[in-house]
Amino acid sequence: MTQVDPNISRAWHRPVLGAAVLTMGVLLNGTNAGAGSVDKAAFGNTQDGKAVELYTLTNDKGASVKFITYGGIIKEINVPDRWGRLGNIVLGFKELADYETKNPYFGALIGRYGNRIGGAKFSLDGTQYQLAANNGPNSLHGGNKGFDKVVWAVEPQTDANGAAAKLSYTSKDGEEGYPGTLTAQVIYTLTNDNELRIGYEATTDKPTVANLTSHSYFNLAGDGMGGIGDHILTINADRYTPVDATLIPTGELASVTGTPFDFRQGAPIGARIRSSDPQMVYGRGYDHNFALNRSGDGLSLAARVYEPRSGRIMEITTTEPGIQFYSGNFLDSTLVGPTGQQYRQTDGFCLETQHFPDSPNKPDFPTTMLKPGETLKSTTVHKFSTDAP
Repeated sequence: MTQVDPNISRAWHRPVLGAAVLTMGVLLNGTNAGAGSVDKAAFGNTQDGKAVELYTLTNDKGASVKFITYGGIIKEINVPDRWGRLGNIVLGFKELADYETKNPYFGALIGRYGNRIGGAKFSLDGTQYQLAANNGPNSLHGGNKGFDKVVWAVEPQTDANGAAAKLSYTSKDGEEGYPGTLTAQVIYTLTNDNELRIGYEATTDKPTVANLTSHSYFNLAGDGMGGIGDHILTINADRYTPVDATLIPTGELASVTGTPFDFRQGAPIGARIRSSDPQMVYGRGYDHNFALNRSGDGLSLAARVYEPRSGRIMEITTTEPGIQFYSGNFLDSTLVGPTGQQYRQTDGFCLETQHFPDSPNKPDFPTTMLKPGETLKSTTVHKFSTDAP
């Protein structure tokens, strides 16, 4: 078995150098102070009567990010194409009820544990913890009621170079089977350089495991503008984690060379998606974690996506050791977007920065253990730009 650099595991709890997302500058709620604005509006009530709000972050170029307090869900990301025309590049719904009852994690914050835990259980300090088996025999994205299905508290933040908001949620000891009370904070920042910065921070009062991520489905041509097959994807990874038939990593770190998983030089998402490779058959396409090529603890290039029709480019940098590439394989035309479009297979893709799936059961993977007195810190940046018109 290929060994993982142990420095990656230790970096999980170190302070993140240069993580400006955790220190904000000038901002006023609902007004523009030359640094961007944060606006708030009602977005209905959950089925159990909790009020949900819609926040809009707008930078000085007019780009915007809209998110709701339910699940911390990013509802829209509006950025320009090569001709300067703003368009929404993430999939979502119009109504809160759809996010509650139909959502395949569109735009949501994921926790306590992003991705899958095999057999819906893990052991920690000699105690076995049973989780909800909500994905076949496995636990997926935090269980039946993960962080994507709770209402987060939100506070606008000050930032001299954009607009920002802090989301907070406290997960009680035993929630969804996880030990310890976990206090989580996430900061969304839309900079004037058209960067969406997502900063994660969490602490616990008992040893636990945690793996926080964001689950936006992107289509850089624009929401409802067809499939993602022509998007040119580059992933900065020499290795990926093969999975079994239930999509749990086998523990191996396999070379991408000569496989459909080699995106090091850039390739259309659709070029090899119908491969007969057993790994592609298991996931009905791409649904795999890549072990990123990293050096040091700071932000490092994870992926780049280029969409030739619109000219839009998204570059992702992160402090995380892995990224899950999911090609929207289970979208099946039953979900309807905000303008009435039916979402079909491969109408959107996800690039979820993360620690590896099933790490609590894979001691050779970078650790996701979090102990009292430690602080989980993680930052991911999505930078949006275009080619020349």
